[in-house]
Amino acid sequence: MTLFDRIKTVTELQAVAGHERPVREFLKKEMAPYVDHITSDGLGGVFGVRPNNDPQAPTILVAAHMDEVGFLVSKIQDNGTLRVVPLGGWNPLVVSAQRFTLTTQKGDQYPVISGSVPPHLLRGTSGASLPKVEDIVFDAGFSDKAEAESYGVHPGDTIIPESQTILTANGKNVISKAWDNRYGVLMVAELLKNLADTDLPNTLIAGANVQEEVGLRGAHASTQTFQPDIFLAVDCSPAGDVYGDQGAIGDGTLIRFYDPGHVLLEDMRDFLLETADEAGIRYQYYAGKGGTDAGAAHLQAGGVPSTTIGVCARYIHSHQTLFNLEDFQQAQAFLQALVKKLDRKMVDKIKGY
Repeated sequence: MTLFDRIKTVTELQAVAGHERPVREFLKKEMAPYVDHITSDGLGGVFGVRPNNDPQAPTILVAAHMDEVGFLVSKIQDNGTLRVVPLGGWNPLVVSAQRFTLTTQKGDQYPVISGSVPPHLLRGTSGASLPKVEDIVFDAGFSDKAEAESYGVHPGDTIIPESQTILTANGKNVISKAWDNRYGVLMVAELLKNLADTDLPNTLIAGANVQEEVGLRGAHASTQTFQPDIFLAVDCSPAGDVYGDQGAIGDGTLIRFYDPGHVLLEDMRDFLLETADEAGIRYQYYAGKGGTDAGAAHLQAGGVPSTTIGVCARYIHSHQTLFNLEDFQQAQAFLQALVKKLDRKMVDKIKGY
């Protein structure tokens, strides 16, 4: 199976915060052949464990997150249309006139579209204003509330983007939904497979958290559960290249030195840069405007040195994200190189002991 095929498989899965089961099951199946055992935290994060017999070996936690952005049904209107609450950050401008999948509590799935106002209905008005997400109509074609309920639709049901994963014409890039953060899920699966025959100087715990998109919640649980020495988040960030901002697809993995919830420790920074240079990794510096699970993890368990191993992608948190295949390969090589070097001596150096 090619890298594109694997990307297509994981990005077309549908799973939002609190409803991560499809991705959890995918990851459990992917990890099982390459780990000693699979475990979880109390919120549903799932992790494969490769223990080390040396009692002095450090514990390294590598974590993606399973959830993508989407919605929950908040209300069924009398006319059968739906109102929603967002799970994760949405720009209202990209929500309207899109296809979604509604999944009921029983697991039945129905097509849904998000409403938009045709230009014909705006004539003689001052034009459309920026809508609030909670005011956008979601329409499954039900005649009224009673019919929607007869199909098993209730508040709390999920509404998730429906999108096909495709290659761009030059074969270098992919267009899909949910690269934030199916990128990380696939990175973890590839990491464990590629290191299967490698003796590591650490206990490696690798997997994925829940509910990152609604406040980095799963990272609190997993870091407290496993008490790692080092936490490596694996996540996708917005590319700003088409807008004249930093973060360019095709320029390699990211050295994320700052975001509003996390400042990279200087010894961790030096470790990242030295490892990238030694391994010939193509990288770019990145200051994030949003956060990752590293922002939550580094404050747990008495303080855990953390960082994010990432790539950037255009137009994230929408139906159509565009990202680069080679960036994934660079990030994967970088993550492998880091994990291989994280022995007790290196961990103590990062911690400043």
